[in-house]
Amino acid sequence: MTDPDLTFAGAAQLLGRITAQLGTQLSHVRLDGTRRPMSTPTLIAVAHGSRDPRALPAVHDLLDRVRELRPGLDVRLGHIELNAPLLPDTLAGLAPGGHAVLVPLLFGRGHHVTHDLPAAAAAATALRTRVAAPLGPHPLLVEALYERLVEAGWTGAHGASRNTAVVLASAGSRAPESAADIRRTAALLAERLGVPVVAAYASAATPTVPEAVRALAARGRHRVAVASLFTAPGLFATRSAAQAPWIAAAPLAGHPALARLVLHRYDHALGTTRTPTPGRELAAA
Repeated sequence: MTDPDLTFAGAAQLLGRITAQLGTQLSHVRLDGTRRPMSTPTLIAVAHGSRDPRALPAVHDLLDRVRELRPGLDVRLGHIELNAPLLPDTLAGLAPGGHAVLVPLLFGRGHHVTHDLPAAAAAATALRTRVAAPLGPHPLLVEALYERLVEAGWTGAHGASRNTAVVLASAGSRAPESAADIRRTAALLAERLGVPVVAAYASAATPTVPEAVRALAARGRHRVAVASLFTAPGLFATRSAAQAPWIAAAPLAGHPALARLVLHRYDHALGTTRTPTPGRELAAA
């Protein structure tokens, strides 16, 4: 025989849950019956950090462009190391119950993207957090790389030369997924330029930039440019540029295409992807 007290307790719990759900739903409705706008999640751009004094202004320039493209969006910066604010401090500065999307200003699925950022997000227990994909590979990234090479002196005529090639220099990672992402970006850039593009690394992986230059020279490609797959100036970017036998492109921060890509990754993480450029996507979102 059913205990009436237990039946009453169960009904009370059910009523409590229904009341809570109705309260949550009604909190999104104005007195006139129209729906209140949902709060927009904060975009937290996560940079690696650098001791180079030029790095922080370059990243701020990129985020200023992001804000110009999406007025009203709360855009904040957090660093993995070396610079303030560090990512945990940025997360701690958000109101409890807030919602944030972490967008890594990194170009492949290395340890920072697959481990450090998810760990930082999980530690922010008072927040709802999501981690977006890294910036590469993507056609918008290729467009930024291409235009930085043009600024350094690349012309259409170089794409028709059998003597010309490009080394795509990046920081490097031991993660095979990261290397695959960088190689895919190199392949997309090769399609854009019409010349061979070899991925090379400043640390943790091979080939190095000098090794890639020598390999291209052995194939008869003696005019080699270095494309910079770095967000901002720093030790690795400077060292890679110094090893260029011909022209070297500047880092990407501040480029309009990179700012659009940051927003694209943010939107995709929220499931509200907007088309960043006309035409078909050349790489996975």
